[in-house]
Amino acid sequence: MGDIEAPVIRVVSRLAEYDAGQWDACANPETAYYNPFVSHAFLTALEESGSACADTGWLPQHLIVETPSGDSLGAMPLYLKSHSQGEYIFDYGWADAFHRAGGRYYPKLLSAVPFTPATGTRLLIRDTTKADAISHALVGGAMTLLERLEASSLHINFLPETQWDTLGDLGFLQRTDQQFHWINHSYDDFDGFLGALASRKRKNLKKERARAVENGIEIEQITGSDLTDEHWDTFFNFYIDTGNRKWGTPYLTRAFFDQINTTMPNDILLIMAKREGKYIAGALNFIGGDTLFGRNWGCIEDHPFLHFEVCYYQAIDFAIRRKLHRVEAGAQGTHKLARGYSPHRTHSAHHIAHEGLRDAVADYLESERQYVDNDILALNRHTPFKKTDTPPE
Repeated sequence: MGDIEAPVIRVVSRLAEYDAGQWDACANPETAYYNPFVSHAFLTALEESGSACADTGWLPQHLIVETPSGDSLGAMPLYLKSHSQGEYIFDYGWADAFHRAGGRYYPKLLSAVPFTPATGTRLLIRDTTKADAISHALVGGAMTLLERLEASSLHINFLPETQWDTLGDLGFLQRTDQQFHWINHSYDDFDGFLGALASRKRKNLKKERARAVENGIEIEQITGSDLTDEHWDTFFNFYIDTGNRKWGTPYLTRAFFDQINTTMPNDILLIMAKREGKYIAGALNFIGGDTLFGRNWGCIEDHPFLHFEVCYYQAIDFAIRRKLHRVEAGAQGTHKLARGYSPHRTHSAHHIAHEGLRDAVADYLESERQYVDNDILALNRHTPFKKTDTPPE
């Protein structure tokens, strides 16, 4: 791999003040693998809307590696965190143990997309022929920042396995978990997907889809210029209602949805359910180069199987028609298994400055990785696909 000459490393505390073209040249150099969540538009919307900012415990500290003339070579979305909320990789136990031992776990540094448990590059590299040198520069810059800010640790969440391996070689602790993803095996249409299922599972799925819309419910798939303020007002009400009923705090502000509708509408798929002329449920998805990412769901009426229809089956249908390879349906949910989604490993990497805490976490992660592997093996025995025709991962 090539070296980089006299790189300049700097911290950007407000992404809106950094050139979008320079950031996106690192974030998404290959159109086929475009990831909307690391784009300048998405991360800026989180900050400018007040969703991810200092006031909410997400202080931006994005790293940029540049040439002396100011051209970007690499970048890392990075936040100084005063808590562990909105991450989906849980380290509350680590924080509590360190606190009880007299340590201070917060602040910590986190490289991730706020409130978004979706896999994507975290070491954003413009020129892959210089990937090693740029990766080392980014990690070195993060380590310097960790010392300067007196943070306890650096966490890099939901990164690709190749970058996970790179960070492991650099001494990071390696962690795994699992999510359910749907894989498109070149199906011509939804019926083609159904044909890959075992007979009983196929019949159950058809019944669920029929039940979901039997009360006069209509489903709409809305994207691009067809998205309106009415859609966002309605969906935001669903989002807030769901958060309140789950005794949680909704992370995203109404201004966030306005901003993404302005800056990246073609990356958005809103699936809405309507009954008697009124929207009653909806799911927010983002469209990548080869992946549809399911994010948020909400409803104001309960109907049998409507959640499965809006969040899972409609996403599969859209992915097949768009010839997308994968649907990532978000965190948790073994119920997704019966709907054609299979378990897939997720990866995170962790540097902990305190030797004692690092050693304890390392021991824990070794057994946790084995548990995750065993869990995935067990779950794969219960996929709904024909046993002689189970699609590979």
